[in-house]
Amino acid sequence: MSSVITATESSTTRPPSVAATPRPLRVCHVSLTLKTGGLERLLADIARHHDAARCVPEFLAVNEVGRFADIIRDAGCTVHTLQTAGRFGQLRQMARLFRAERFDVVHTHNTHPHINGSIAARWAGVPIVVNTRHGQRAGHGWKSRTQFRWASYLVNKIIAVSDDAAQLCVESDGVSRQKVLRIWNGIDIDDFQFSGPATAPIAISVARLSAEKDFPTLLRAISIAIQAVPDLKLKLVGDGPERGKLEQLARELNLSGHVEFLGDRHDVPQLLTQAGFFVSSSLTEGISLTLLEAMAVGLPVIATRVGGNSEIVDDPRTGRLVAAADPASLAVAIVAMCQQPETWQALGQAGRARVEEYFEVRRMVADYEQLYRDLLAKR
Repeated sequence: MSSVITATESSTTRPPSVAATPRPLRVCHVSLTLKTGGLERLLADIARHHDAARCVPEFLAVNEVGRFADIIRDAGCTVHTLQTAGRFGQLRQMARLFRAERFDVVHTHNTHPHINGSIAARWAGVPIVVNTRHGQRAGHGWKSRTQFRWASYLVNKIIAVSDDAAQLCVESDGVSRQKVLRIWNGIDIDDFQFSGPATAPIAISVARLSAEKDFPTLLRAISIAIQAVPDLKLKLVGDGPERGKLEQLARELNLSGHVEFLGDRHDVPQLLTQAGFFVSSSLTEGISLTLLEAMAVGLPVIATRVGGNSEIVDDPRTGRLVAAADPASLAVAIVAMCQQPETWQALGQAGRARVEEYFEVRRMVADYEQLYRDLLAKR
């Protein structure tokens, strides 16, 4: 979608006065929680890798906080929470916070914080308000889409984490193309050292065990694939509301010797190094951090052709893309991968190089910080 600007394209038209900003900008990132998930991990990385000379980020969780709030605090950044549950009470409390802290920028993340945070920021007189759309917003109804569209009139920029999300902003949410900017998500590659794939036919998938990740399709694909690859194993890393159903399905498919449910783990980089390749069966994605992490350690990947996955996976140079919700197609790709282990190292090396070039977190953070300064300079 060439008419939507990317961060790289935007950098060629920066006004000369931007570099003269005399002090670090005060930015408040607003999210629903700081408990668990890819978005929360991104916010923690923003705290860890911000340029203190350019930007002082603080963080507001509308609902729960958790381990990512601790990581943010350890990075020296402030975490705020709301003390009231009612919508109007939340709006008033956010507006008081924004006004008292004299933020230059309020940066909301995803739909609910976008709707309430944007109203509160304008109420408080914050100069710049931006929102990041982190995915496809699957499952959102007409009411949510309408509220997202109206809140978008209040912001200076809508940031999409993928070209796919940018297109949906324009075509589904009615946001002006000139207001949309694509900035790809990134990961800290220092946390995921390249090791290359293991030699055994061990697949790994890392995600929350929720409906949109469509693990039933992956389990059914494994049950098909083991007919051709009897020693195939799958490690599922993560927990969530679908775990009980998935464990029951695995029993019904007689996969007890092939599938291992590992639950939530904090040693994902090490677990990735024990696998031969990574598999994602998701129905919807923005820019999948777990996919990037797998490629960073050097794993070939198989992923569904949804959301931003086609922007991450260079098929067939770094892995394969298959149709979503199609166990047979996924099984074919898994069998083909298992039958060509001599290609895994080259696929993994190409994947690592792609992450280093396009999906590194320091690049993402720098793009955000430059955007804030550009918007303030224009103002």
